[in-house]
Amino acid sequence: MAKKGSGAKVGKFFREVKAELKKVNWPKQKEVMSYTMVVIVTVLLVALFIGGIDFVFSSIIRPIILN
Repeated sequence: MAKKGSGAKVGKFFREVKAELKKVNWPKQKEVMSYTMVVIVTVLLVALFIGGIDFVFSSIIRPIILN
């Protein structure tokens, strides 16, 4: 069973969370969009790099395995 006064502790917790969230310096929409574009471009470049390495290695290994 729940301890006596646990409801007050939960309420205090959520009040403290709300107070902390008010202190957060949230980024502007323009910043978020620019960071998102950086992440998307980086992911695409890494995917192309890994795909290229995979293609090269598979091109080298495939003839060895098939013969």
